[in-house]
Amino acid sequence: MSIDSKSNFDEIQWIIQIRRTLEEELDEDGEFPVSIFSVPKLLKACDPDSYIPQQVALGPYHYWRSELYEMQIHKLAAAKRFLKQLQNPNLDNLINQLSKLEQRIRACHHKFLDFNGETLVLMMAVDASFLLEFLQDRTKMAVKSSHHNAVLRDVVMLENQIPLFVLRKMLELKFSSLEAADEVLISMIIALFKEISPFKIVEEEYQNTVQVSKRAHLLDFLYHMIVLVPEMLLEREDTIEAELEEEEENEESNTDSRQVNKKLFTELWKQLSNFNMGPVNVIKKVLLSNPMKVFVKLPWKIMKQYIFSSQNEEESVSSRSSKSLMNKQPLIEEITIPSVTELVNSGVRFLPTNSISNISFNEKTCMFYLPTVCLDANTKVFLKNLVAYEASVASGPLVITRFTELMNGIIDSEEDARILREKGIIRNHLKSDEEVADMWNGMSKSLRLSKEALLDKVIEDVNKYYNCRLKVKVVKLMTTYVFSSWKVLTFLATILLLLLMTLQAFCSVYSCKYNFSNTSQ
Repeated sequence: MSIDSKSNFDEIQWIIQIRRTLEEELDEDGEFPVSIFSVPKLLKACDPDSYIPQQVALGPYHYWRSELYEMQIHKLAAAKRFLKQLQNPNLDNLINQLSKLEQRIRACHHKFLDFNGETLVLMMAVDASFLLEFLQDRTKMAVKSSHHNAVLRDVVMLENQIPLFVLRKMLELKFSSLEAADEVLISMIIALFKEISPFKIVEEEYQNTVQVSKRAHLLDFLYHMIVLVPEMLLEREDTIEAELEEEEENEESNTDSRQVNKKLFTELWKQLSNFNMGPVNVIKKVLLSNPMKVFVKLPWKIMKQYIFSSQNEEESVSSRSSKSLMNKQPLIEEITIPSVTELVNSGVRFLPTNSISNISFNEKTCMFYLPTVCLDANTKVFLKNLVAYEASVASGPLVITRFTELMNGIIDSEEDARILREKGIIRNHLKSDEEVADMWNGMSKSLRLSKEALLDKVIEDVNKYYNCRLKVKVVKLMTTYVFSSWKVLTFLATILLLLLMTLQAFCSVYSCKYNFSNTSQ
């Protein structure tokens, strides 16, 4: 601590807080783990607006920011209204009740809160009053304004959380019953989930799935509503037809360079077709002779033999490579998986399902199940803070992080987003499919790739299926053995075309009919 900062440091208050914290932590035996974290600096630097509140500060991390302090008048007004609704509308009584929770509040925060207990308690009372009123009043608004959406995004930010036990205590003082308080609070949070979550509720049995008494704050509650879905909600319809005809796609994808080469060889053949004399006629006869036909067919027989003879070997290599990648922590920003367009062209069908936990790939039916995701202006902030919270807690597999990486991997372009929208997997409330692609492609930047057993198995199965497709094998083989030398072939074809065009020009001035008459016989 520097000398300048020490001038504003209350040493006596610090000693009191430390002693109280140590004594209560020993008694409580670590019952209240840290749950309100600071977002890593790397994430903030990449997209600060997704992690730093823009309208209202809730809790101590951003409370003293001057640009947010103008909301203080609205928070104080909300606190006054809430105080009047209490069974005992007395400020001292409210402060006394919340003071009993002071050490629990401090223990929840990752940062050390360097101010006295009365400041912290008053802060919680005012901010919690505003949050409860917002959660209650937002359901009455028919049209959501831009200000409402901005506050909504601030409410779900990781650094802007209020402990749920504070909200429960305040509602208990209002309704004189903890059970009634929990019932009201759960209904508020479910309404919030329906508005902001891209994953929609299937049944109201979520109320019995996530217990408010076991959750740390709003973001934690919303996170577990997405991840810890009961098994009864995960059952997928198994009535899909067992057999689907595999569509073999025979058209070749043409790049700009291949289009140029195609025109070049077309023009070359056209020039050859214009000559019916002399050595050119001999060349044409040679090219159209039976030995040449055999020679032309020979590479395709070799290719076919190579493909089928090496199929088992490549599958083994692909499996070993996938297992090797599973055991290593990836260091790149995007997972290795084909795009939606590539998968559709290889015969994969996309179908919507109702949960992240229900993502799967059926190799027999070529069905890729992905959850329906509703995207709007609030989705990016919500998902990014879920990912930041998941990474901070690190108590289990990073399910949502891995899901965002999967979507980032399969969506590379506007066309990919369009296909998923038409299949009912993406419900787009943004401006365009291009904006959807940009959102997903920006989700996983600056994050290390995670590992999650179920999703990793799906990714492995998709890659195995795609790499074993005949069409993919042919393209890879052509790329390795043909297109790698395409520049040389193009150069030789260009030289030959120029020579033929020169010969044609020469013969247009000097008749070549008699010069090559003996040769043509």
